[in-house]
Amino acid sequence: MKADKALNQKSGIKRYEKVIERIGRLKEKFKRVSHLYNITIQKDDDSGKATRITSVRKKEKKVSGVYCLRTNRRDLNEKEIWDIYTMLTDIEDAFRCMKSELGLRPSYHHIERRCDGHIFITLLAYHIMQTIRIKLREKGIHFCWETIRTRLLSHVRISTTVKREDGKILHIRKSSKPESNHKDIYSALGLSHQVGKTLKAIM
Repeated sequence: MKADKALNQKSGIKRYEKVIERIGRLKEKFKRVSHLYNITIQKDDDSGKATRITSVRKKEKKVSGVYCLRTNRRDLNEKEIWDIYTMLTDIEDAFRCMKSELGLRPSYHHIERRCDGHIFITLLAYHIMQTIRIKLREKGIHFCWETIRTRLLSHVRISTTVKREDGKILHIRKSSKPESNHKDIYSALGLSHQVGKTLKAIM
């Protein structure tokens, strides 16, 4: 454990109260597994410093449980029920993303033709989203839409403005250099790693 090794390092955290805070933050960060361990911190009463940190894995209790799906459809087998369930959760996740990121819900239109257009754009966006995800899955990339967006957010278009010696302004617009996580997604979709051309304008 790094916290225990730090007790023997010159610049490591040694004060007992600070060590307790550090262990507490680690428990919060890794709360899915922290409850499986008993952590003990030994203290030197004279110096008020922690001297050793030990962790012992608890004896796991044997537990059993089931995940139940209920349906009134009697014509479906187990696999078909599960496939429909995962499809519905996938659709819900997609529309949740479109609601928060694209503002496609709720619809504030009151005229029928505008409502129809809004619904059409929403469904079109959904099909584009799903097409992208299906292509990525075929290449072994099983990210949710939010993760895909987060990974691509750092690949941006940059505008640079430079004043020349003759007084004119040079405007350059180009894409940033793609990183490996960007390239993986672009390659899976059959897209060029360099998005957009470099544009220059003098004014």
